[in-house]
Amino acid sequence: MKLVLDLHDIFNKGGEIDRALNGIVREAIAKKATLVEIIPGKGSGQLKKKVLRFLDQKEIKALYHRVEKDSKNFGRIFVHFRHK
Repeated sequence: MKLVLDLHDIFNKGGEIDRALNGIVREAIAKKATLVEIIPGKGSGQLKKKVLRFLDQKEIKALYHRVEKDSKNFGRIFVHFRHK
């Protein structure tokens, strides 16, 4: 199962971005999704950096297996989950 989070609509709302990211991580765990696709878009790269910083937080990092930056599409990040 794959979940998708498109951040285009809330790119300039910091608090909403954090809530959306938290929500999609929790949803992936609850639904046992193996992959979450986060779309920060191409833009200046600031939103992508914010997403990567969020994912790099110790308590969030413990929840997923690995992060993959899409080599073919700069505006896309994949978060892989392993469920026990």
